[in-house]
Amino acid sequence: MDAPTTTSADSGSSGGSSGDWGWFTPPSKKSSAEQHDEYSGRDGRDDQEETRGRTEQNDRIPSRPVNPIRPVGTAAEREHIPEPQASQQLQESPAHQEPEPVHESAHAPRATPAPAPAPEPAPRPFFTPPEGQAERQDTAYRPAAEPTLEAVEAAAASQASPASPDAILIRRTMAEIEPVADKVTSYFYALLFVRHPDLRALFPASMDTQRDRLFKALLTAAKHVDDADVLTAYLSHLGRGHRKYGTMPDHYPAVGECLLSALSRYATSSWDQEAEAAWVRAYTAISQIMIDAAAENEAVAPAWWQAEVVSHELRTPDVAVVTVRPDQPYPFLAGQYTSLETPWWPRIWRHYSFASAPRSDGLLSFHVKAVPAGWVSNAMVHRARPGDVIRLGAPAGSMTVDHATGNGLLCVGGGTGIAPIKALIEDVAQHGSRRPVEVFYGARTDHGLYDIDTMLRLEQTHPWLSVRPVVASGPVRGAPGGVTGQLPDAVRQYGPFREYDAYLSGPPGLIRSGVDALVGVGIPSDRIRHDSIEELVSAGD
Repeated sequence: MDAPTTTSADSGSSGGSSGDWGWFTPPSKKSSAEQHDEYSGRDGRDDQEETRGRTEQNDRIPSRPVNPIRPVGTAAEREHIPEPQASQQLQESPAHQEPEPVHESAHAPRATPAPAPAPEPAPRPFFTPPEGQAERQDTAYRPAAEPTLEAVEAAAASQASPASPDAILIRRTMAEIEPVADKVTSYFYALLFVRHPDLRALFPASMDTQRDRLFKALLTAAKHVDDADVLTAYLSHLGRGHRKYGTMPDHYPAVGECLLSALSRYATSSWDQEAEAAWVRAYTAISQIMIDAAAENEAVAPAWWQAEVVSHELRTPDVAVVTVRPDQPYPFLAGQYTSLETPWWPRIWRHYSFASAPRSDGLLSFHVKAVPAGWVSNAMVHRARPGDVIRLGAPAGSMTVDHATGNGLLCVGGGTGIAPIKALIEDVAQHGSRRPVEVFYGARTDHGLYDIDTMLRLEQTHPWLSVRPVVASGPVRGAPGGVTGQLPDAVRQYGPFREYDAYLSGPPGLIRSGVDALVGVGIPSDRIRHDSIEELVSAGD
């Protein structure tokens, strides 16, 4: 989920290492005046002591130590901008004004030399690792594949054991609020920003995409609280990813309080003391897993990487191949993706796949298509130039090659979805195997096959590789073996592929129809890999 980001960082240390789980207490029913007095006049210490006492009596939640982590931003150190009214906070949009680049000025402890005012074609030393992170460069860190929301849902659906009492209560609440989910979400954010106005600066100016994702992820995690293994892996990934947003341990109680307030307001039939207690236990467990994962990850990886644009190639009027140089080693696996933030739209992150396998020079490439009203995509295609600096989150995604098997690879890529497919091909080549790789590269017309020359050169280089361009309409010029028709139909035409592992990359619609086509040509669903549809939807702009 994409959640808040920060505009500053510090090198202090956070509290919360007492080893107790009970730092979150649900809000009691209070008047507006009492709530105002509570949030403006108390420092929370009494609440913490009271909460510890309550949780010591709760045998259902195990106790484990919380690793202290260095917060990457504090409200006191942020440059405050007068907050608008709550109604304006949910509706404001920066469509009429673009912020100036902030990367070099807003992260003082992570300061890097400013980019050159004019593009410099020749490579040059550019970055100085932030203090305290230089020693991390030699640390062995390998990104791990993480379960997606779809994986959590699938695991819960296949669960044979009966639901726990807490899960039953939580699902009753979920069923009641589902018809009014939009109202619950709006109320949740309005409450969060009114009670904790300092947190508003952590979120993007426009809440269009953010609005549903954080709330939905919280509810999904709570709903599947019984599936400890899958849920822990999923939440650990979220906790690591939230480091780039500046999320700190003391942000979680604020979110939890507002979550429970929103649920209690709209789940009037199912909400009682037992339901509230179940949600408290679930949210406390969720938060603790994320905090622990962030603390562990901090020892081996930075919260984000700054990366200088070193090459910008416009392949079509709306597609660019952008190559960047990270400020320090960036470990990833071919087929994965990352989140990306531009200096022109702070706090707005979008996902893009790596277009190559890891390179010896450390450079990273992305294929970006500008879409209507897409803030990040238009900035990357039409505004970014060599010398500009962007920020990268940690790598993610499980669409990676299993080198322990000799199965062939069936790769289906539509549009810029060819980027991770190209990375997978390079990965197979680097491992020296001669596994058969079948690629179906799709676009609406042959003008959309912007990387077909690269793919055909790879086919000429590797005899085990076969590339078939597919266009929805019109001829395929300059590409022998081209197919006119829909991409899933082309896959069926050349099947079956029973001895293959399948990889799907492209728009959400292609993923959904492609899975059905791949199952139809003999590939079991557990051998079909693709990025999370949730993430793909958010990457649309």
